[in-house]
Amino acid sequence: MIPFNKPHMSGKELSYIAEAHFNNILAGDGPFTKRCHAWLEARTGSTKVLLTHSCTAALEMAALLLNIQPGDEIIMPSYTFVSTANAFVLRGGVPVFVDIRQDTLNIDEHLIEGAITDRTKAIVPIHYAGVSCEMDTILEIAKRHKIKVVEDAAQGVMSTYKGRSLGSIGDFGAYSFHETKNVISGEGGCLLVNDSTLALLAEIIREKGTNRTQFFRGHVDKYTWQDIGSSFLPGELISAFLWAQLEEAEQITKQRLDIWDEYHKLLEPLENHGLLRRPIIPAHCQHNAHMYYVLLSEELQRDKILHRMKADGIGAIFHYIPLHSSPAGRKFGRASGELTNTDFCAEKIIRLPLWIGISKEQQKQIVSTLEDAIKFN
Repeated sequence: MIPFNKPHMSGKELSYIAEAHFNNILAGDGPFTKRCHAWLEARTGSTKVLLTHSCTAALEMAALLLNIQPGDEIIMPSYTFVSTANAFVLRGGVPVFVDIRQDTLNIDEHLIEGAITDRTKAIVPIHYAGVSCEMDTILEIAKRHKIKVVEDAAQGVMSTYKGRSLGSIGDFGAYSFHETKNVISGEGGCLLVNDSTLALLAEIIREKGTNRTQFFRGHVDKYTWQDIGSSFLPGELISAFLWAQLEEAEQITKQRLDIWDEYHKLLEPLENHGLLRRPIIPAHCQHNAHMYYVLLSEELQRDKILHRMKADGIGAIFHYIPLHSSPAGRKFGRASGELTNTDFCAEKIIRLPLWIGISKEQQKQIVSTLEDAIKFN
């Protein structure tokens, strides 16, 4: 069996966890958390980066920082994970789903303006597969309509758009360090705050609505309840694990890109025969090889192909069920226009195993199995 994912360890994770225990600091915001914050801020250029226990938590913090109220509308693609919508629905927000582009599978920036109403509070672009949305256009629309931009960059660590780190371009950004991502801590995430006027409030929200962080910095002599908030901090053991990964983030990205490039080469003949389409990466986007997917041609039945690949020991999988077609999506949100590309993608996408340590021989086996499955479709 070739699994879809194998969590990667850089080598220092367990020793750093032991060090955190030796330091007698296991709760949040210890030395390893501070190292992660400093690294991420230096790497991205964001005003403030705050580790959270998940990317979902980071998005929930963004919703609180935006003061989302019942009835506020948030524009987003339907082709995304449920957390993108849940974070705002929890505050009474209404997701407004727009279609995605055919090339990158990202939100179609040309459809955003048509979805804006007087209740629109934010745009949430999803950087699918670590490939950036067209952020210049999105920011221009947001500025003109005086609405905020929250980048769901869960898959975008180490990716850039015109040289800028994903997550650092909008008002807020959110990363995931889930075990299926490139840089991991098992569960985990972070919020990137790019508006300096909201950095202090972000700290307060993250610390149960208190100014505890200011207290530990010596800025106040005691801490008290200041605002609405919750416990969004990860423990120090999670941060210790993450620090080992961040130290090797460049090498992790390079290895994944090599694997991605090998798939791209192996699958070119199948694309030339019109059987599938490989990922498209715009020239101004540097991706991080978060995933390798193919889109099957219209006449092929994806589920049959996946079933055959699974029977042959290949852990290939599909991806999201579009939110607009889900029970909760219909209950809490609404679609803006036809979502033709979203529906097609959801029915035709296959994601191939991609993890550090997978061999070229295994990649050849995966592609050969895919080709055989297509022939017998």
